[in-house]
Amino acid sequence: MKALEKILIANRGEIAVRIIRSAQKLGLRTVSIYTTIEEDALHVSMADEAYCLGEGSLSETYLNVEKIIGIAVKSQCDCIHPGYGFLAENAKFGESCEAAGLTFVGPDSGAIRLMGHKIEARNFAVSNGLPVAKGASGELEDLVKASENIPFPVLVKAAAGGGGKGMRIVRERDELKAALEATSREAKTYFGDGSVYLEQFIENPRHIEVQILGDKHGNVIHLYERECSIQRRYQKIIEESPSPTLTTEVREKICAAAVRLGKAAKYSNAGTIEFLVDWQLNFYFLEMNTRIQVEHPVTEMVTGIDIVEEQISIAAGFPLRFNQEEIRQKGHAIECRIYAEDPENNFLPSPGKISLYKEPEGPGIRIDTGIDGPVIIRPDFDPMIAKIVSHGSNREHARQKMISALTHYPVLGIRTNTNYLLTMLSLDAFIQNTISTKFCDDHTAEILEAAAKKKDSIPKEIPLMAFLLFSLQHHGDEEQNIWNKIGFWRNFMLIKIAVDGIESDIELKHRQQNHYLFIYNGLEYKMLLQKSLGTRFEFIMNDAHYLAYAATASNGTTQLQIDGVNFFCERKDQLIEQELLSMAGYNHGSQESRISSPMPGKIVKVNVKPGDLVTKGTVLLIVEAMKMENNILAGKDGEIEKVNAKAGETVDTTTELITFKEE
Repeated sequence: MKALEKILIANRGEIAVRIIRSAQKLGLRTVSIYTTIEEDALHVSMADEAYCLGEGSLSETYLNVEKIIGIAVKSQCDCIHPGYGFLAENAKFGESCEAAGLTFVGPDSGAIRLMGHKIEARNFAVSNGLPVAKGASGELEDLVKASENIPFPVLVKAAAGGGGKGMRIVRERDELKAALEATSREAKTYFGDGSVYLEQFIENPRHIEVQILGDKHGNVIHLYERECSIQRRYQKIIEESPSPTLTTEVREKICAAAVRLGKAAKYSNAGTIEFLVDWQLNFYFLEMNTRIQVEHPVTEMVTGIDIVEEQISIAAGFPLRFNQEEIRQKGHAIECRIYAEDPENNFLPSPGKISLYKEPEGPGIRIDTGIDGPVIIRPDFDPMIAKIVSHGSNREHARQKMISALTHYPVLGIRTNTNYLLTMLSLDAFIQNTISTKFCDDHTAEILEAAAKKKDSIPKEIPLMAFLLFSLQHHGDEEQNIWNKIGFWRNFMLIKIAVDGIESDIELKHRQQNHYLFIYNGLEYKMLLQKSLGTRFEFIMNDAHYLAYAATASNGTTQLQIDGVNFFCERKDQLIEQELLSMAGYNHGSQESRISSPMPGKIVKVNVKPGDLVTKGTVLLIVEAMKMENNILAGKDGEIEKVNAKAGETVDTTTELITFKEE
C-alpha cells in the first residue's frame, strides 16, 4: 500500500471532470491534458495543472501513450486514471504506466487482455459456467463461412470494442460481408484492433449489467445491477438502477455470476459484467468492460458509494472498504444522456456553438458534464454533452423528477436529443417497462410524432409573444434595429416575426416599462414581463403565466424553449449582420446535383467514381463525425460526373464532394 498524492487524468470532457472532483475530495492534486482546440475546457480549468497534447488526430493526442506518460512523469504524478474510452482498456498503456513508475488506476494488464478482448472473455465465461449466446470468431472469410451454422439475425462485434462502438446487427446473409468490413474498419480506427466476431442476436432482449469492485487482496463484491436496455445504434441513452425487470431471485443469481467471474479472473478495481436477458429472464454473458462505465452514476445514487474513490483506493493497494452485506439499493435512479444530435433529421450529429447552457437543480438531481456555459461542441469528439441523473424513492418518483429536470435544462444554439428523451419518458411502454434493446427502433417514429403533437399543441401566439418580449428586451434599443433610427415610437410598430419559418405580423400598440399591448390577428394580447434574467424570463399573457428560455445564435436566429419544446425565431424587420455557419443546411440524401457533407468530419470511404450510374439511396461515401460513421446517400438516380473526395480527408459542409451529371 502506498499513499497517492498526484493524479493525471488521461481523458477529457465529463469523465475527466468527474474524476477530478473525486480525486480532489480525497486530497490528491490533479493534472489534466487537452488538445489545442480545448484550452477553455472545464476539465482544464478545474485541474490543479494542465498540459497541452498539441494538435492532430486522436492517435497523436489522447491515444499517444508516450506523450501522456511523459507529461505524467514531468509533472511528478504518481498515478494515472484513464477514465473510459481512449486508453482505458489498453493493456499496453497500463504496462507502460507501471514501467514508468506510475500506478495505473484500473485492473492489471492480464485482466484487461483476458476480459477486455471479447472473444477470449466469452471463452473464459464458458469455462466458468456462465451461459453465452452462440457465436464464432476468426478472419473475415472464416466468419462468412461460420455464419452458415448460426441462426440469423447475427450481431457483428469488435473484439476490442466497447461503449456501443463497433457493433452491427445483420438480418440478411448477403449483407454480412459489408457489415464485417465496416465493423472491422471502425474497430481499427477506435480501438487499434480490427478483429471482429459473430454472435447470435437474441431478439428483444434486456441489457442488464452488474457493477463489480475487486481489490488486490482477492476480495470481489458487486454493487448490484443496472438496466441499460434503451439504446440507439447500440449506444445506451437511458439507464436505471435497480432494474425494473429482474425478480429478487434472478437479481441474486446474475450478481453472483458476475462476482464468480470477477474472482476467477483475479480482477481488481472497477469493472462491469454485461448480460443479455430474454423474456423468460434467462441471462447470457455478453462481455466485460474493464473500466468505469458511462452509466456508473445510477449505481452511485442508489448505493451511496463513490466508485471513482474506490478505484483510487484499490489502486493504492487498500482492501475494499465495504463488504457485500453492507451494500444496499436505496430508491431508484435514472440517467439520461444528452447528445448533440438532431432526432428530427435521422439523429445526425449536431456540432456547433452552445449559446445557452443552464443546469436544473433540486434534491436528487445530478449533472455530470464537461461544460459549464456557452462553448463550441466540435465534431472531433463524442457527441455526448452531459449525463443527467434523477434519484427518487421509487421508479415513478425518479421518472417524474427526470421529466421536470429535462424540461428546465436548456441547451440552446445546437440541436440535442433532450425533447426526444422527454417524450420517451412519457410513453406508456416506458412507464410500463415493456422495453428491450429494440425500444428505440420500435418507438422512435412514435416518439417523434408525439413530440411534434406536443409542439403543435402549444398555441402559436405563445412562442410569438415570448420571442417578441425577448427581442424587445435585448434588441429594442440597439443600434442595429433600423427602426430606432427613424423613430418608430411615434406610430404603432408593425413587427414581422418568423417562428420555425412561418412569418407573422404583430402590432406593438402600447409599451410602458414591462407592460406591453400587442395586436395579432385582430386580437389584443396584454403582456407583462414579470421576471427577466437575460436568457430566462417569466411573463404573463392575458392572465396566464409562462416560463421561457432564449438565446440568439451568431447567425441571428433565436432558439426559444417553452415547456421543453424548442422554437427557432427570427425578426424579419431588423437588419442584422449575420455570421454564416458552416453547420447550416443538411445534404443527407439530397436530391441536388451537388453533394456535400451534412456535418464537418473525416471521409472514411468513397464508393463511387466518375461515370458510375447510381440509383436513389446508393451510399456515395461515408463521413465520420463525432465518433459515428454517417452514410451520404444519393437522393436521385443519375450519373456521377465528378468526385472531389478521398478517404482520410477532413471536410466541412461547404466542400462539394460529388457532382452529378446534369440531365
